[in-house]
Amino acid sequence: MITVNPEIVCFIITKAREFDAKVELDDPDSGSNPSDDKAIDVFEDYADDPTIEELRGAIDSLNFDQSRDVVAMMWVGRGDFAKEQWREAQAQANSIPPHDRSRYLIGTPMLGDYLEQGMSEFGYSCEEYEIGRL
Repeated sequence: MITVNPEIVCFIITKAREFDAKVELDDPDSGSNPSDDKAIDVFEDYADDPTIEELRGAIDSLNFDQSRDVVAMMWVGRGDFAKEQWREAQAQANSIPPHDRSRYLIGTPMLGDYLEQGMSEFGYSCEEYEIGRL
């Protein structure tokens, strides 16, 4: 029924949450040492931050059906569609061109939470995949 590997979705969830945790730069010219400031700069959103590239890369590496299913799963998790409406969610997700799916997903606030809820609706959990990752 779902064409995308749950482990890949869990990776996307993790990266989406890292991206959502980013804050605006408060001191762009800071010369502080990460060990002195407890590496708090990791939460600041730099233009060359690899988090967004990892997230975009993970989504862009999916094939047509897989990226469609990630969009549909996000919609199920958000409550736009019920689990029983999976085929309808997939059909609607097909209306988003594959090259726009990463932009669409990354632009969705709380993407990680919605995907996690969507996974849960289908009986999947990221617990086994997050061991050693976070």
